[in-house]
Amino acid sequence: MKILRVGFAGLAVASLVLLVGSTPAAFHSGGVAECAGCHSMHAPKAGGSFLLVGVDQSSTCLTCHQGATDTGPSSYHVSTIDGKLGAGLAPLQRGPAGDFGWLKKTYNYGTGSSAATEDGATHGHNIKATDFNYVVDTTNTTAPGGTFSSAQLACTSCHDPHSSARRLSDGTYRTGNTLGQKAEMIIGSGSYDNSLDPKAGEAVGVYRLLRGLGDDSQGVTFSDVAIAVAPATYNRTEAATQTRVAYGADGNKTWGNWCATCHTGMHSRGNYVHPVDEALDSDIAKNYNAYIKSGDLTGGAGTSYLSLVPFAEDTGTISTLKAHAKNNDSFLNGPASSDKVMCLSCHRAHASGMMYGLRFDIEYEFMVKAGDYVGTDNPDYVNWGSRAAVQSRGRTVGEWKAAYYDRPASKFASYQRVLCNKCHAKD
Repeated sequence: MKILRVGFAGLAVASLVLLVGSTPAAFHSGGVAECAGCHSMHAPKAGGSFLLVGVDQSSTCLTCHQGATDTGPSSYHVSTIDGKLGAGLAPLQRGPAGDFGWLKKTYNYGTGSSAATEDGATHGHNIKATDFNYVVDTTNTTAPGGTFSSAQLACTSCHDPHSSARRLSDGTYRTGNTLGQKAEMIIGSGSYDNSLDPKAGEAVGVYRLLRGLGDDSQGVTFSDVAIAVAPATYNRTEAATQTRVAYGADGNKTWGNWCATCHTGMHSRGNYVHPVDEALDSDIAKNYNAYIKSGDLTGGAGTSYLSLVPFAEDTGTISTLKAHAKNNDSFLNGPASSDKVMCLSCHRAHASGMMYGLRFDIEYEFMVKAGDYVGTDNPDYVNWGSRAAVQSRGRTVGEWKAAYYDRPASKFASYQRVLCNKCHAKD
């Protein structure tokens, strides 16, 4: 878990409900999946456990959630194969949580006293997936701010493939596997804008099968649930339009509380750190809504949303969140003052092209310079002098562009400063 020096990253939020085209397919379907998809009664993976088809839990997940023939973003995939992660090449997936392949992108840059290495392990949550060459974080032995062991971090640390957590027709949540009791049957996923709504006596799964509701099976206790709705097609380029996951916050059901399950000491009150789960207040909301790019504060609340800096809406009403989850820019409303900053406002939950799993770079003052990303093949690179390598940090323009989900640099100012300014407007 070599990921954070500045905050939670929301943990490894993998996309565990399969998609074909734009329609969720019936594998996980909001609850326990087809047993034979993950376990083999007669031919489990040698050296593994639990009769899994992979040598460990995350390897089993990536058996489906990584594709050897991918040439671009592919529905439910969350990882890119090693053969497509060479020098100058960026991971392929563009899901909201990011591509674990960034963990394998180590950058060496600079010379002499300016020589530096940016370890790929700093780019996200280091899941252990032996079959796919994902290894344990050897620097942080426990989750930053907590006690959860890095050696135990797996997709299943955050997601429950046997989940009995469910959302009922009245909007309440409960588990349903208590012996001697009945529970509302899970009819499908609760993760998407086109998911079925449960009727009386029915239920749907919780978002992304995330653990919650007192689950203590991982050695930590997930006290509540995290609420969100994603558009059914969510793993896609954002070159033209954005992918908007509608994150919610309802009482104690907040993303900060959920992330704090493992990152307890991060962002706790009394520490001098960035707040989470707090209302943006009118000034921050006004900044966000006005900010278009460096030097341009002429935006409006109806067109200000930026998926590189999302926020949690001050609601747990799924019908509202469903109406706001889009991938075609048809709902770009920015925040109200009651909406909240959250861990995922700044971090991606799997991994990203930035250090600490951030959605945007903070290691250099400019993300775009002279009209293009700050890459080694920027035409103006030779004019940057002795600090050029440090400014680009070994990445090509294409890698930076991929990290920003394929947005052309023209979406930003020709000298665009870091996106902390989306809320703080100091540039």
